[in-house]
Amino acid sequence: MSPRPAPDLDRRRYRITRTARDLVESEGWSAVTMRRLASELGVTQPVLYSAFPAGREALLDAVAVSGFEAIAEALEAVEPEALARMHAYLDFAAERTHLYEAMFSLPSGLQFGTGGGPEPLQRAFAALRNAFPGPDSVRTEVAWATLHGLATLRIHGRLPASSASARLHLAHRMLTQLPENDSRGGGIDDG
Repeated sequence: MSPRPAPDLDRRRYRITRTARDLVESEGWSAVTMRRLASELGVTQPVLYSAFPAGREALLDAVAVSGFEAIAEALEAVEPEALARMHAYLDFAAERTHLYEAMFSLPSGLQFGTGGGPEPLQRAFAALRNAFPGPDSVRTEVAWATLHGLATLRIHGRLPASSASARLHLAHRMLTQLPENDSRGGGIDDG
């Protein structure tokens, strides 16, 4: 009798990640426990840990990476003009609030602004950088931080919805009024 082939670990990780992401998007991250996930998949918890030995944080990172794949696709689907990309970003956050929160608000091992990290995160950053070019990444980082702030405040109902368009257009003007070669500004000591 020949030995059984090893399980396809990539396929298993994808299936677990996809199920966790579906749960996150429908019910929020708190609904994603290893016990619930095992039940949804019809497997035992050790099967989950065989795919994600580091446990729940590694699973969260995988869900977040799949979210960055989705936001990169949303950003790349529109013109690389700043206002269009800003709209796409905020629409993504508003339509997929639980996934967005999993991507940005929960503890994660993912690093931002390092130039490294998973390919989907790099793609999302590049899509914003195309809309906010500069001699370095500072303008893109500030644009991302601004969009994240607007998205988070919108998700939690902290700002009046009636001013959303005015806020977006003001942020757009503020982020695009400097020449491309002037992203460092002045007045704040970095050291």
